[in-house]
Amino acid sequence: MNVSKYEQRVLHALAQGGRITFEKDDRGKIVEVLCFNREGWVLSDCTLGIFQKLRRRGLIASRESGPYQITRLGLGAVRAQLDNR
Repeated sequence: MNVSKYEQRVLHALAQGGRITFEKDDRGKIVEVLCFNREGWVLSDCTLGIFQKLRRRGLIASRESGPYQITRLGLGAVRAQLDNR
């Protein structure tokens, strides 16, 4: 599956235990997203457009109205990266 560099960054952060929180407007449409890594830092590469692409492809999902997390399909799509700590 073709996944862009920014989508890979978001998926990698989610694969390590991150989450995507969202804000909805009064009609129930998602208007703002924030991607947090496992330490609680915000990933600036996660825009609303990237979020919608990942959700449409089924790489991320929300369970029981909670924050969005990576799915099994998303885990298979993410490429291994070195963790520069």
